[in-house]
Amino acid sequence: MTDSLEDHFGTVSISGRPITNLRFADDIDGLAGNECELASLVEQLDKASSNFGMEISAEMTKIMTNSKEASKKEIKVNVQILESVAKFKYLSSIISDEGSKPEILFRKAQTTAALTKLKPIWNNKHIAISSKIRLLRSLVMSIFVYACESWTLNAETKRRIRAMEMRCYRRLLGISYKDHIINEEMRRRIENAIGPHVDPLTIVQQRKLKWYGHTTRFSGLAKTIMQGAVNGGRRNAGKTTSENGQD
Repeated sequence: MTDSLEDHFGTVSISGRPITNLRFADDIDGLAGNECELASLVEQLDKASSNFGMEISAEMTKIMTNSKEASKKEIKVNVQILESVAKFKYLSSIISDEGSKPEILFRKAQTTAALTKLKPIWNNKHIAISSKIRLLRSLVMSIFVYACESWTLNAETKRRIRAMEMRCYRRLLGISYKDHIINEEMRRRIENAIGPHVDPLTIVQQRKLKWYGHTTRFSGLAKTIMQGAVNGGRRNAGKTTSENGQD
């Protein structure tokens, strides 16, 4: 990456600090202020990778732009045109122009699948409810709250978190929606089984605060991005210009 940036001058900056890429292992998220700049960054990265015997996967490389208009410039890797998308997966999380919503829906689907696979446990009357709840928290809810530190908490997000919690409790307790048992009653039964506990929404809030504290205590790129100012005005539907590549 250092070689590919040698003659590259990025126009994206936060608090005066130029940011051209974010990377972890072989995952790279390139940022550029316009299509030509992004095309140049991809080309230089492709050449630098080839010099070290590596190859960028065009199938796994996507482009996301903050423009209301579709990308007009064809950006290629190994003569293959890169696909322009509204969302993509990066480090097992969904990066989208819609904010946290697609990521939460993705987590919800994965959590529901895990909940269904464990149906024999929920239906087993020989397993204590307290044990089932511990299994639920470790094997199911842990999937849902993965990487929740980056979620934007608003009224809709909180509603989805509470709805996922209630779905899990109903499945665990064998309570159908047709039984007309309110959420407060289910929470009471859970507390009777394991005593006072931290609900998923509180877990998300605690993790966000913990991550904020961890980030602000150290000087680094994460702190710059979280607390820094970006030049320009804010659009109604803000997006980021990025490119995700994998060797």
